[in-house]
Amino acid sequence: MKPTRRLWAVAALAAFLAGVAVVTARPLLLGGAGLVGSWIVTRQYRFYRTLEETVDALAIEQSAARAGVRTGETVPVTLSARLAAPSPLAVAIEGGLPTAAAADDSLSLSLDPTTSATTRTVDVTWPTAGHHRFDEPTVTATDGFLRETVSLGTAPTVTVEPRGPRTIHVGEGGDRITMAYGEHEAGRLGSGIEPAELREYMPGDTADRIDWKATARLSTPHVREYEAETDRRTLLIVDHRASLATGRPDETELDYLREVALATAASAHRLGDPVGLRTVGDEGITFRLDPTTTPVAYDRIRRRLLDLEPTADPSAADEIGRESRRRRTPPLRSSGFTAADARAKRIGLGDDDDRFAATLRPFYAAREGYRERIESDPLYGTVRRAHSGNTEGLWTILFTDDSRPAELRETVKLARGNGNSVLVLLAPTVLYEPDGLADVEDAYDRYVEFEDLRRDLARMSRVTALEVGPQDRLSTVLSDGRARARGERA
Repeated sequence: MKPTRRLWAVAALAAFLAGVAVVTARPLLLGGAGLVGSWIVTRQYRFYRTLEETVDALAIEQSAARAGVRTGETVPVTLSARLAAPSPLAVAIEGGLPTAAAADDSLSLSLDPTTSATTRTVDVTWPTAGHHRFDEPTVTATDGFLRETVSLGTAPTVTVEPRGPRTIHVGEGGDRITMAYGEHEAGRLGSGIEPAELREYMPGDTADRIDWKATARLSTPHVREYEAETDRRTLLIVDHRASLATGRPDETELDYLREVALATAASAHRLGDPVGLRTVGDEGITFRLDPTTTPVAYDRIRRRLLDLEPTADPSAADEIGRESRRRRTPPLRSSGFTAADARAKRIGLGDDDDRFAATLRPFYAAREGYRERIESDPLYGTVRRAHSGNTEGLWTILFTDDSRPAELRETVKLARGNGNSVLVLLAPTVLYEPDGLADVEDAYDRYVEFEDLRRDLARMSRVTALEVGPQDRLSTVLSDGRARARGERA
């Protein structure tokens, strides 16, 4: 309990009377000081009892209109208080809005001695993603002489999700996949905890592998085999170059790929697989974390993915890429040799004027330029660096779009080296452009081009290629294609 100024004034009066009584030797004044002191003690006791009864009878509830919102949304939050009967105390209640919430008006109530119930609703904006828990409301009760503050009432939680895609399609040619990202089985026997099979004892089996219960039941020695534990190292390579900014606000290619990357990382973490991350901007690698299983590393991956924004393209290559995508010319194909190889071959021809050298010289010159362009691509360079060491058993997952098909083909070829598997998650640009469906027939033709690229990648050994896009826009494009096919058959 804290005294108010009024009580301090009364206490000062008692002290004054006692002082005057001592100085003037008047016992009557000392008796008056004692009476004032007794009144103060009685007042404190009465306040304590009344406060206890009021708190027991007071019901306070604070609630948001929705428990789940998206960043930037505004939802009403209500604070209500109810007493079984009016209290002689004046009660002020302050709502416990989370620090991350923003409200123009204060969420507060007051109950005077003649009021037993009241409610207040304010609009609250949630600018920050996460789980936000309310504090318990703060109750301040006073009788004018004493004041006490306690915490009382409900403390709900509001989950704020970042704005982004709502209906994500991941699949092949319009067909969605049903398997959770990253799931896999060991596929071999050995030490582990999951029982696999029971077999008869063979010479060379150690005694600790004998299943004695099965041996007693079957009358012959038997060994219990277990599925071997396996950790598949997973490396996520997420492209966030300027071209990935294509799309409506909060529904860009990067937004959709980010959601899938978060789900993939969560699945790998749940399975106990080491997971790492590389993020790629227009200037090269922007984040690097090698595969690991620690919770701290997973949290770093999640935070990095949530913070990703498209980088600026200094050469405005996104415009050039957009125009090149509209041209129906097939991209150059290449084997694994480098620009240096092409340069050495061209120089090796010398200045000979024979027809054979004259024929090959332009070929190697074009090949040298092509390889230089590929090797300068940030995504290709990131994969090359990631696969420069011991990459055996590494599962590489690429998150990118279809704006650079030639570079992507070479990147996938590089990633699947050393017997590794690759998963490519591709965003079809046509499904994200704000005006991409203005001409649905043209959009379907462009989607068919994308599908040719995806199938071309999927035909490579140890490569799976899937599309990632908005379900509603993909359905619109495919419906037009099916309608056109039916019209041609008719």
